Amino acid sequence: MQEEMSEVLYERAVKHIPGGVNSPVRAYKAVGRVPRFIASAKGDRITDVDGNEMIDYVCSWGPGILGHAHDRVIAKVKEAAEAGLTYGAPTKREVEMAELISELVPTMEVNRLVSSGTEAVMSAIRVARGYTGRDKIIKFRGCYHGHSDGLLVKAGSAALTTSVPDSAGVPADYTKNTLVAEYNDCESVKNLFDNNKGEIAAVIVEPVAANMGVVLPKLGFLEFLRDITKENNSLLIFDEVITGFRLSIGGAQQYYGIEPDLTTLGKIVGGGMPVGAYGGKADIMRMVSPDGPVYQAGTLSGNPIATAAGLETLRILRDNQDIYERLECKTRRIADSVREIGAGKVSVNQIGSLMSIFFTPDEVTDYDSAVKSDTAEYAGYFGYMLDNGIYVAPSQFEAMFMSDAHSNEDVNKTIEVIKGYFLKK
Repeated sequence: MQEEMSEVLYERAVKHIPGGVNSPVRAYKAVGRVPRFIASAKGDRITDVDGNEMIDYVCSWGPGILGHAHDRVIAKVKEAAEAGLTYGAPTKREVEMAELISELVPTMEVNRLVSSGTEAVMSAIRVARGYTGRDKIIKFRGCYHGHSDGLLVKAGSAALTTSVPDSAGVPADYTKNTLVAEYNDCESVKNLFDNNKGEIAAVIVEPVAANMGVVLPKLGFLEFLRDITKENNSLLIFDEVITGFRLSIGGAQQYYGIEPDLTTLGKIVGGGMPVGAYGGKADIMRMVSPDGPVYQAGTLSGNPIATAAGLETLRILRDNQDIYERLECKTRRIADSVREIGAGKVSVNQIGSLMSIFFTPDEVTDYDSAVKSDTAEYAGYFGYMLDNGIYVAPSQFEAMFMSDAHSNEDVNKTIEVIKGYFLKK
């Protein structure tokens, strides 16, 4: 059989790139395959260098809410590129982006653009410490907030399938101020506050966890976090890198009616380009240089091409908010079908356009219940889906993303392929 181009590229890649990939989540080691190298994408389809066209439920890990290469977004990017790729100086679009973010997410009264979600979270943590004058933060086991040193403690995402739950190369001093609580467990948070009175700067949480698979907050959990942080003069940080503009036009905080002190964004805010943002109320964000003593900078922050893509994406979402109902309906159809087809074998979590199939019959509500999943079984499922033209995450502990480009026919085909997997067993 003729060797496929993906295999050839992978053999070349491993010689010069760690693991042959530029982000661990792209590796197929957990599913026993060679990564597919992608040549192009349009709408809800992605095509690899071997000519395989697949229905894509990865959506570049979330940004592709409108589908790939949306005509209006591409037009804006081309127009911006003609005027130059980067200036290292202020542009009108940066101002428009800041205004639009504040309009759509009112808690982000003052905000700053960066180039990634990791950078946004790192910066928000620094602001929280500068504002409160405290060092300690609370995060949750299984929640992933990027790869900055102080947050690689009991992280989720690719760390769960690479046998490196914490990273080598991170000095203990960097993480000594990171306290770890259990997601959906109010008592574990209360105990940390009781044992560290007056020392906790902030609690950071994915309002819907999406890096140990999709795990929804229990009723009252987010409200509890809001209350206990206020009681202790600590800040509440919502990491909405995934949920921002995906659960609703105002993100998870609008969906659940909770107002955090600081918010971090990524993914959709860039419309497919590398963009992140962090922001909050003016009195907090005025701590950031040059207004205040908290230093943060970035040569490519507010890049004119990235802001062109992000602005057009957000404007489309703002002006077409019925998209969220369509996304919910299509995603729920798949979720309900999998619950019926895989009854007794899988647990399915779904909210809006986010979904995860866990290969465990038990309900998944936290890290411990998530890691009960049969990862070998998931590898079999992944391979079957891939071989039948459906592109899903190569990890049990990642989300399935729906886009507005997915048609009802695509959803029907997806359900039929999933049914085929369970019937063959």
